[in-house]
This record gives sequence, C-alpha cells and structure tokens, in this order.
Amino acid sequence: MPELPELQAHAERLDAAFSGTTLAGFRPLTFTALKTASPGPEEAIGHPLVFVGRRGKYLLLDAETVTFVVHLMQGGRLKPDEKQSAKPRGGIARWTFEDGRALLLTEPGSERKAGVWVVSGDPESQGPLDTLGPDADQVDAAALGDLLAAHPMRLHGFLRDQRIIAGLGRRLANEICHRARLSPFANTSKLDRTQVEQLAEAMLTCINESLAEERGRDELSNSAQRTSRVHNRAGEPCLECGDAVRSVEYRAYTVAYCPTCQTAGKILADNTTSKFLK
Repeated sequence: MPELPELQAHAERLDAAFSGTTLAGFRPLTFTALKTASPGPEEAIGHPLVFVGRRGKYLLLDAETVTFVVHLMQGGRLKPDEKQSAKPRGGIARWTFEDGRALLLTEPGSERKAGVWVVSGDPESQGPLDTLGPDADQVDAAALGDLLAAHPMRLHGFLRDQRIIAGLGRRLANEICHRARLSPFANTSKLDRTQVEQLAEAMLTCINESLAEERGRDELSNSAQRTSRVHNRAGEPCLECGDAVRSVEYRAYTVAYCPTCQTAGKILADNTTSKFLK
C-alpha cells in the first residue's frame, strides 16, 4: 500500500497538473466507489480544483465547495485518464474537467476496496479523516515520546496504527525500526529518552529519503521500486552489518529485521504465539 512519501509526491504531481482546472463531472464506475451520500459530488461541478493534497494515506481533492477524499487501498491508482473509455479496466471513479482532461481511480482485482468520500467543510473534522493521528512527518521527539507512553504496545504495531500516527505502513515500519536500531517488538512504554530520540530521527530520515526518491519519479511507484534496507529482503545480507535479514510472517504482513542491528543477535521466533523480545 502506498505510504506517506509516495502519496505526498503523487499529490504534488497531480496538484501541479490539475489545480485551477474546473470540474465538469464526477462519475462512480462501481457501486462501492462512493462512500458517502451527502453532500453529492455534483456540488463540485463548475468549480475549480483548488489543490490536491494528502492526509495520512488519503489523497484530498479540494474542489472549493466540497473535498473528495480518496483512499487507494493496496493497489489503487489515481492518474490522468487519456483514453476515457466507457468501461476502463479496473475503473472505480472518474473526474472530468472542462479542458477535456480526466482523472481515473482504478484498482486491480475484484474486491474494490478503494473509494471516494465527498465532504463539505473541514475534511479533518469528519470521517474518514477524523480518526487519524498526526502525520508522521509532523511528529517531533517530544510528541512521539508522549504517544509512545500513552500507547503501550509493540513498536511495529504502534508505527502502523493510523489512529496514533498517520501515513506509515509495513515498509516504513520495518525501515524505521531498523534505522533506529530497535526491535520491532520492543514495548513502546519501555523506550528510554535516547531510544525515543533515535526513533524520531529515524522516522523523519526514512520519510524524507523516500520522499526525495518519489519526487524523482513521473508516477506513483509500486512496491518493488521502493528502496529498502530490510523490507522484502529476508535472507539477504543487512546493508549495515552483513548479518542475514530475518522475518516474522503474519497472514497480512511481514516484520523484517536484522538481529545484529536490532535484537542483540537474538532471533525472533516466526510465529504469533511465541514470546517475543521485549
């Protein structure tokens, strides 16, 4: 799933290409595309797209009177629609503009979890954005320390919980833990001041490095294109110490780590019922 850096860079590209363009229409292409009933998307027709932004893992299309909040889910894409065919492959929703251009939301497969919310007023004060924690790139060491103390849990889960910190996902959680030299299963409430500062610095560094990489692309990257030190590199040598990168497999995601860099050489058992390193 695209995370904060990928979505931020993509929002910037879309903003540069479409901001100021007047909306001519919006059409859901599936029954599940539109997640809200009121206000209607027609309220945006005839108004300019003020900007394209991002909050957490959501894209925001501010159309002056309403805001379209878009979640791409795992494989969704929001991109210029040059063909504008009647039944685009994987099509979820389409925005058309008075200059003849269009944006198409697509998602591969049959689940169709990607979708659009139409909201009026402050989008952050209502669903789906009102449950989000602060964006990860806006959290300093002091704020991070407060959040860690308030949510005692495993560090990897803490970083991925959008209600606590917004914008991070599986890859960045793995990369941040590795960069901070902390066990992904360390208890958040037991991190000392130095470890919290290491974590805050690692979080900002990983985000900024990924954002710089994404800004060098012409379109949203896929997971295989994103640079990682441990994520999706199980069995390969750690780029820092040369030890083999290990992993703990779950049904929906994989925790990747380096034993030498993060767990004092200890191997974490690869099942969810083991007693993990604290």
